[in-house]
Amino acid sequence: MFDGYDSCSEDTSSSSSSEESEEEVAPLPSNLPIIKNNGQVYTYPDGKSGMATCEMCGMVGVRDAFYSKTKRFCSVSCSRSYSSNSKKASILARLQVTGKPPTKKAKVLQKQPLVAKLAAYAQYQATLQNQAKTKAAVSVEGFSWGNYINSNSFIAAPVTCFKHAPMGTCWGDISENVRVEVPNTDCSLPTKVFWIAGIIKLAGYNALLRYEGFENDSGLDFWCNICGSDIHPVGWCAASGKPLVPPRTIQHKYTNWKAFLVKRLTGAKTLPPDFSQKVSESMQYPFKPCMRVEVVDKRHLCRTRVAVVESVIGGRLRLVYEESEDRTDDFWCHMHSPLIHHIGWSRSIGHRFKRSDITKKQDGHFDTPPHLFAKVKEVDQSGEWFKEGMKLEAIDPLNLSTICVATIRKVLADGFLMIGIDGSEAADGSDWFCYHATSPSIFPVGFCEINMIELTPPRGYTKLPFKWFDYLRETGSIAAPVKLFNKDVPNHGFRVGMKLEAVDLMEPRLICVATVTRIIHRLLRIHFDGWEEEYDQWVDCESPDLYPVGWCQLTGYQLQPPASQSSRESQSSSSKQKKKAKSQQYKGHKKKRKMPIGKKPVSLSSLPMTGGVRRSFSGDEELTPPPYRTLPAQTAPEAFPPPSTSREFSPSLKTVTTLQLKEELLDGDDYNFLQGASDQESNGSANFYIKQEP
Repeated sequence: MFDGYDSCSEDTSSSSSSEESEEEVAPLPSNLPIIKNNGQVYTYPDGKSGMATCEMCGMVGVRDAFYSKTKRFCSVSCSRSYSSNSKKASILARLQVTGKPPTKKAKVLQKQPLVAKLAAYAQYQATLQNQAKTKAAVSVEGFSWGNYINSNSFIAAPVTCFKHAPMGTCWGDISENVRVEVPNTDCSLPTKVFWIAGIIKLAGYNALLRYEGFENDSGLDFWCNICGSDIHPVGWCAASGKPLVPPRTIQHKYTNWKAFLVKRLTGAKTLPPDFSQKVSESMQYPFKPCMRVEVVDKRHLCRTRVAVVESVIGGRLRLVYEESEDRTDDFWCHMHSPLIHHIGWSRSIGHRFKRSDITKKQDGHFDTPPHLFAKVKEVDQSGEWFKEGMKLEAIDPLNLSTICVATIRKVLADGFLMIGIDGSEAADGSDWFCYHATSPSIFPVGFCEINMIELTPPRGYTKLPFKWFDYLRETGSIAAPVKLFNKDVPNHGFRVGMKLEAVDLMEPRLICVATVTRIIHRLLRIHFDGWEEEYDQWVDCESPDLYPVGWCQLTGYQLQPPASQSSRESQSSSSKQKKKAKSQQYKGHKKKRKMPIGKKPVSLSSLPMTGGVRRSFSGDEELTPPPYRTLPAQTAPEAFPPPSTSREFSPSLKTVTTLQLKEELLDGDDYNFLQGASDQESNGSANFYIKQEP
């Protein structure tokens, strides 16, 4: 069944031509996977000259990678074995070429490759079925940001709100009315031609464009990703020798298109000449596969484990725990996530750590350089500092929609704290979680009251409404001093109602369509479109788990569309029990929140604070993440700075070029980026704590 390969060597074919099978078998598809069997790697030919079959061991692979000039053997050992045992080699060659029934002796030689081939073919058939299902799902759940924004008149958070995202720190003056050169889709020419278009509306990386000459006609307006490879500054076609052809719909409007363009473009703005280079540079990430890190253990939140970077997509890391034999025990987070640290971090600060059963590093694995991780602010612990037993308010990592009464359980080095949620802690402290003292996800006593946020009292506490003064007196506790908390509020630029793409921190492999529904200084309330408010999450404005509209398209990550009304109703009727279980597991159900040790793992949410450790990662850790498009290999810079935490952002480079198609320069044509006036809710002062009662 595996004969008929065009890639077999000439000598092998000639030696067995007299015994060729009369029945031809079509070659296997070219995208058959590479599989391993008993330590050997097998791949399969595509019927082209680029493949070859080893005449000794039967391995099929890329012809150029084979040994010797004739490419008859996969290695030196096979070449020598063939010379010393030509009889065995000829038997195996006949099996590979003719498909004749093998002799008993030949079956022994053929057994291993044949098993591998049959397994690969079965896997290939399963892959085709999965691809068919995936394509069907995409066609049903297809989502377009452009249509979604246009039909609802939504606004999107600007790229400058996301310092960790590509172009987040050098987006500059890109705004409406900027002109670009784009492919002309309204043309009957067989070759690819371009025309000039202006930005009508910006939504993150996406721009609504209109061809020059259409004036107020929006009939051919279209959305595209401004960082895409087909978007160029004005003048690129002239420099590259590409034709500028007006759209067929408006060709009749002007007889002298050159004069029209000179008049329209004089003094207009366009992208800088090095815009595409900046995009490419901003998408180079220093983290690489096979790097080792310490990451929180999603089964025991109070400790960390060693994990290995499996893949990097847009700065997001798929980490596989080092002890995972089948490499399915994974976890997703951003490379600037406070959940990951360099090897040795846990020991240096006194954090609990699970030692790996693997005594030495596997081949090719290496420790990630410490300078690649997000830096935390240095603190002085010599004076007045946090102490064990102090009370505070904190975002519950098992229920990110709530802020709860919490207690400092242990003070670690370098400003890190182990915190537990009152009323729902495990007896052995296995659900404590780590926050840094400067984390924007911990708050002093009274924060929720002064900012009109509902504070979740300890489970089982009956004296409602909850009063901090009474609770402190009853428990004999003291509140953590207000001055020890982080009071920095950056001018982040977010506004209520803005759209973005956000990680579902209860299932961190998923990125969903989301909306900012509330802003409390630097704290954002994120709502996932199409879902109930109980799934909302509190995150920090500088969280690396928030992305501009169009980020998934730019990086090749899979975006989860809003849940439709029909799908919500279907889920509530057919999956009601499953939804309840997820709510209890991921959101910390009030009546059943405590998770016993060693039971089904919870989802370690990607906490937005610096240096924090989440208690809930993906509860679907047995499931492999959805297939993502692999990005081209990129060369990482020597150092990748962590996200800035400064209060103000000033673009270092002007990123919009003014076109000058006349001899004289025009005055007043520069665009200066404005982040918008601050308001009390979004970018107010840091005086949002109430005075503690004596």
